[in-house]
Amino acid sequence: MKTKNFLFLLGFVLCSIVATAQVQFDAKVSKKKLGINERLRIDFEMNQDGDNFRPPNFDGFRVVGGPNQSISNSWINGKRSFSKTYSYFLSPQTRGKVTIAQATIEVEGETYKTLPVEVEITAAVEVPKDGNNAEYVASENVHLVAEISNASPFLNEAITVTYKLYVSHDVSITSQWREIDTPKYADFWSQNIDNQNNFKVSEGKYNGEDYRFVVLRTTVLYPQKTGELEIEPLTLDIPIDVQGNRRDIFGRRVMERVNKTISAGKRAINVKPLPLEGRPDGFNGAVGDFTFEVSTNKTALNANESLQLDVKVSGKGNLKLFTAPTVKLPNTLEVYEPEHSESVNTTIAGMQGSITDSYTIVPQFKGTYPVNPITFSFFDPKTEKYRTISSKEFTIEVKNGPISSATESTNSNDSKKQVVLSKDNFKYIKLDANLESISQEEFFKSPLFWSLLGGPFLLIPLFILAGKKRKARLNDVEGNKLRRANKLAKKYLSEAKRNTSNPVTFYESLERALHNYLKAKLNIETSEMEKSLISKMLLERNVENPMVENFIDLLKSCEFARYASSSEVSVQQDYNKALEVISNIDKQIQ
Repeated sequence: MKTKNFLFLLGFVLCSIVATAQVQFDAKVSKKKLGINERLRIDFEMNQDGDNFRPPNFDGFRVVGGPNQSISNSWINGKRSFSKTYSYFLSPQTRGKVTIAQATIEVEGETYKTLPVEVEITAAVEVPKDGNNAEYVASENVHLVAEISNASPFLNEAITVTYKLYVSHDVSITSQWREIDTPKYADFWSQNIDNQNNFKVSEGKYNGEDYRFVVLRTTVLYPQKTGELEIEPLTLDIPIDVQGNRRDIFGRRVMERVNKTISAGKRAINVKPLPLEGRPDGFNGAVGDFTFEVSTNKTALNANESLQLDVKVSGKGNLKLFTAPTVKLPNTLEVYEPEHSESVNTTIAGMQGSITDSYTIVPQFKGTYPVNPITFSFFDPKTEKYRTISSKEFTIEVKNGPISSATESTNSNDSKKQVVLSKDNFKYIKLDANLESISQEEFFKSPLFWSLLGGPFLLIPLFILAGKKRKARLNDVEGNKLRRANKLAKKYLSEAKRNTSNPVTFYESLERALHNYLKAKLNIETSEMEKSLISKMLLERNVENPMVENFIDLLKSCEFARYASSSEVSVQQDYNKALEVISNIDKQIQ
C-alpha cells in the first residue's frame, strides 16, 4: 500500500513538472512589414491560464483597438487543450524598423515573457477596399493630394509641390491632425513656405465632385540631379467624424470619430539635363531669368584711397545655388576678398531677389586703369536657351600718388620731360637690412662650442643644490601644511581682496567667503549658520578656542558693516585677520 501511494505521489510530481515546463507564451504579429498607413494586429498567446498580464509600451505605435481577450478550452479524447489570447490593433507612428518589447504574465507564481518582435514600417501603400465601415467611409471622403507645378523641369529649375487636403461635405475633420511622416526631398534643394497655421477653406473639385480643401504646405524644390527623381509622400494622422450605423431617438445617424492615416502618395518627376549645345565657357550653373550689373561708388580718387566695386545679379531663379562672376583687375590695384550679401525671398514661384559681391579696391599708383567688361551667362528655361550679359566698360582715374615703373617707362617714350618723383615712392622700401658676413667663423672650437660643451657640467652643482632644497621643503611637514593653508585662505578671500577699495562690497565678499569655507569644511548650509552652532562644530573638530572666537568676530564685523560705514584701515585689518584665521583653522581642524 505504501509503495502504491509513493508511486502515485511521484507520478503527480512528475506530471506537475512536465506541465510547468510546457508553458508557452508567444507574441505573434499579422505581418512583419507594413505601410505607415496600415494597421498591425499583435496576439499574445499562452497555453495556460495566468495572472497579471502586462503588455509592452508599444513605442512607435498608437493603440487603436484592444485589448481583446479570447479563451479556448476543450477536452478531446481525455486530453485538455487550453489557449488564451490578448489581441491589440496598432497604428504605426514612424517609419523604419520598430521593436515591440516583451509582454509578461504570471503562471503559478512564475513570470514568463514573450520575445521582442521587430516590424519594418515602410512608406504609405495603397490599402484595398475592404467593406462599408467607418474607416472605409473616411478613406473615401478625405484625400491628401500633392500637386506638382512642373513634372519635367530642367536641372536647377524651380518646381512647387502643394499639399492639399480635400474633405467631402459628408464628413468633417478638426484642425488636430498630426504629421507622422515628412518627406526628406533627397536630391533637391528645398524650402517650405510657412502659412503660419492660417488654413483658408476653399471650394473645389476632386474627381469631378464638390469638395472643400485647404492648402497644408507649399514647398519649393530645385532638383540637383538629372533623371527620374522620387518625391516622398507626406503622411498625416487625421481625426475624422463620419456617420455611423447607430441612430439616435430621432432616427438620425450618430457621428462616429475614427483616426485615419492618409498619405499623398509618392510622386516622380523627370529632370532634364541642361543642353550642351550653345553652352558658354563661363557658365556656372545659373538657371532662371536674370539681370547683371557692375558698378562703383566712385571712379576718380587718389592713391591709397579705397573704392567699392559691386557685382550684382538680380532676377528670378536659383540665386543661392551659384556664384557671381569674379572681377579681374590690374596688379597695381590692390583688391580684397569680396563680401557676399544676399537679398533673396522664396515664394511659390521660386527664389527672387539679388546677390551681390562687393570688392574693396585700393590703388597704389597714379594712373588711369580700365575695367574691362565682365560677362555673366545663364540658362533661361522658358526659351530653353543660354543667354550672356556683359557689363559696361569704365575706367578708374587715380589722380595723385606715386608713379609706377610701368607708367614711368611709358611716359619717357612720349615726352622728354623730367619726372618728379614723390617722397612717397620710397615709403615701402625696407631701411633696416639684416646683412650677414660672407666669411663666417667655424663653429668647432669656437667660444660658443666650448660654452655649450661645458655649460651642462657647470649646472650640475646648481641642480644638486636645488634638489636638496626641494627635499628639505618636502620634509618640512608643518611648513607645507602652513603653505597649503595660506594658499587655501587666499583662494577663498580672492574676491574680497579685489574689493578692498569698496568697504560695502568687501564685507559682502568676506562674509560670502567665510560661509563658503564653512560649507566646504563643516558640510553645512547657509540656513544652518548660527554662531553658536558654528562655535560648537569648530570646537568639536579640535580647533582652539581663540581661533573660534576670532572667526565669530569676523562674522560679526561683516554684519556690523551692513549698518555702519568702515574705513580702509579696518578693511585691511579684517582682511589680514581673516587670512590668518582661515590658515590657522585649516591647520588645526580634524
